[in-house]
Amino acid sequence: MGAYAYVAYDGSGKERKGVLEGDTPRQIRSLLRERELHPIEVTEVEAQERKRRTGLSLRRGVSALDLALLTRQLATLTRAGLPLEEALQAVSEQTERPRLKSIILGVRAKVLEGHTLAAGLDDFPQAFPKIYRATVSAGEQAGKLDAVLERLADYTESRHNLRQKISHALIYPVVLTTFALTIVTLMLVYVVPKVVGVFESTGQALPLLTRGLIALSTFLQDWWWMLLIGIATIAFGINRLLRREGPRRSYHRWLLRSPLIGRISRGLNTARFTRTLSILSSSGVPVLEAMNISGSVVTNLPMRDAVEEATVRVREGGSIGRSLGQSKLFPAMSIHLISSGETSGELDSMLERAASHQENEMDSLLGTMLGILEPALIVIMGLMVLAIVMAILLPIFQINQLVA
Repeated sequence: MGAYAYVAYDGSGKERKGVLEGDTPRQIRSLLRERELHPIEVTEVEAQERKRRTGLSLRRGVSALDLALLTRQLATLTRAGLPLEEALQAVSEQTERPRLKSIILGVRAKVLEGHTLAAGLDDFPQAFPKIYRATVSAGEQAGKLDAVLERLADYTESRHNLRQKISHALIYPVVLTTFALTIVTLMLVYVVPKVVGVFESTGQALPLLTRGLIALSTFLQDWWWMLLIGIATIAFGINRLLRREGPRRSYHRWLLRSPLIGRISRGLNTARFTRTLSILSSSGVPVLEAMNISGSVVTNLPMRDAVEEATVRVREGGSIGRSLGQSKLFPAMSIHLISSGETSGELDSMLERAASHQENEMDSLLGTMLGILEPALIVIMGLMVLAIVMAILLPIFQINQLVA
């Protein structure tokens, strides 16, 4: 039995979409006709998602919030002793998102065929990350699926909360910057030319600041379209350049060397790596496989290379802490905690402590930076307005001196 997404029309000509379970597309069409619906398209959910992956689509993955809710619901139901296929059916009925519902039913269809939950998740790699699928697989093999799902629910919720916290903290600076730049641009384009035009008619030599303001205002009025094209071209060029591995690697290496940005990049990637490794290790995933998967979540290429090199050393018999420490890219505190965990036999707890330490440090650092950014933006915008006001007032002072 499989899950099929359908598009049909009812008797009034209204389009209907949904998901039904059946053995063949023909059976699904028969079910639709029994419901007095005229089927237009019937596609297996798995094939639909495969087409979405290979084609151009703006909605390939599942949001962090949807994944967190799905995992928490599934963990609660399996913890209560509900059979897995019934738990998946209940979760699909709870969700209001058609695509997510079709994915869950697709996974359920795979489970009904006798496959494991991990095998069902493997058919939808865009919806379920590699760490998610590996952790579920390890939980099923160890017979601890309910506990592993609880841990995954905590993990996905914490990742969602972190993203939400950062996005909410950036709302005020982004709104303030956009509003201030809009006001300054309107002043330069509409207000400044009318005010400064009076001084040009006097024939007096204008101050340097005023002449610069007039030149900037003229440029914005006559060549604003060229400025927009230039900004778009530069952004497009940088984006295309950073898609190439060589320039992107050089850029990431420069980020690590930067005093403040390097600390943030190093801290965020270390927290992501240690948290993922902690989840996988405590779920029973073999160390080498856990390190390979954890390395894939590291976005900084030099740090990812360091994880891959450390994995090779661990395979040859080296310790995790010492192998990671040779790159000098990971914070010393995290390396110390990992080494202590290996020595004491409490690697899982030490990995979790290292991840929590890095996450708390990054929260504090980002909070401090955003706290400084807000008044800094106000000061910068105030200086810009002050420059415009001074450029207008200086000719007035000059005329007053001539009259006196």
